[in-house]
Amino acid sequence: MVSVRPSGYALQAMYGSPDARALHALSPAIDLHADSLMWSRWVGYDLHVRHDPPLPWAAIGGHVDVPRLIEGGIGAQFFGLVSLPVGQRRGLAAVIYEQIDELEKAARARPDRLIKARTAADIETATKRGAVAALLGIEGAHALEGEIEQLERFARRGVRYLGLCHFSANEACFPAYGQGRRDGQGLTPFGREVVRRCEELGVIVDLAHINRSGFLEACEMATKPPMVSHTGVLGAFAHWRNIDDDQLRAVADRGGCVGVIFCPQFLGGEGLEPVVRHLRHIIDVVGEDTPALGSDWDGFIIPTRDLCDAARLPLLTDALLAAGFSENVIRKLLRDNALRVIRDNPVPS
Repeated sequence: MVSVRPSGYALQAMYGSPDARALHALSPAIDLHADSLMWSRWVGYDLHVRHDPPLPWAAIGGHVDVPRLIEGGIGAQFFGLVSLPVGQRRGLAAVIYEQIDELEKAARARPDRLIKARTAADIETATKRGAVAALLGIEGAHALEGEIEQLERFARRGVRYLGLCHFSANEACFPAYGQGRRDGQGLTPFGREVVRRCEELGVIVDLAHINRSGFLEACEMATKPPMVSHTGVLGAFAHWRNIDDDQLRAVADRGGCVGVIFCPQFLGGEGLEPVVRHLRHIIDVVGEDTPALGSDWDGFIIPTRDLCDAARLPLLTDALLAAGFSENVIRKLLRDNALRVIRDNPVPS
């Protein structure tokens, strides 16, 4: 018999109980938002290196890399594409393309570990190969620079969701908080065109950061499931960043999903219990087919201490088991709900 030495990935410490890790083996998690490619573009952050101990700036980044995604039982990671600074109007699309280039370079470097994905079938293929599926989502329609053709170019490069807003108003809509805030104003005519074209292109409409009026208007227009990639919920903690029960119902009524953020500032407390509380509130209001994971790792947040990096995600699964969540519900919020939304927004052939 040939003796096979385990890889460096297998030799790393494992977080979570055997029961939690078994659930992740059955349903490798899908996280809807991490901003790691921003760091790859800025400082050459290598997704294939396990950053342990955490980088000096780990309060705001250094939470995600491929080894820790694998350790944490995460089968697919949406990487948010961020274009800063706030208020800039030109040169933003180029910043998005540079981040896409960074992902493609990382995927070429280790195709056995990281696969650029677009479809649910791509995610399933990556899982069978023991690799992480990497998907792309843009954070803020300002990256379109007011041109609907830019959306089409982004879609051709593999972008799977478009966040309509970030922390400033743009040609499509207005933020829940930030520069150019207008609470009573919904989508602009261009914003409505963007929503329609997203659906035609198979680009999921992401409603994180947008004001309530625009959020509800986009849901009313929707003919395909939207998502909220990373948020908290007002029914669990009152904060401007969080969405209310009517917004939850609007997303759920259209078959969408809502990713719960891992930031204590928006959850209302440290530790795993606040994350569980937000997930439970979503289930209590709209059922088990809506909750998902939206960490916001690497996004200038300090994540809750028990989820300070991707390797620790099974600790949340243990907390869900301890709170009485069934294995079926946990598998839905880890993977199945997000996978359904991806599948129900097919990419045109």
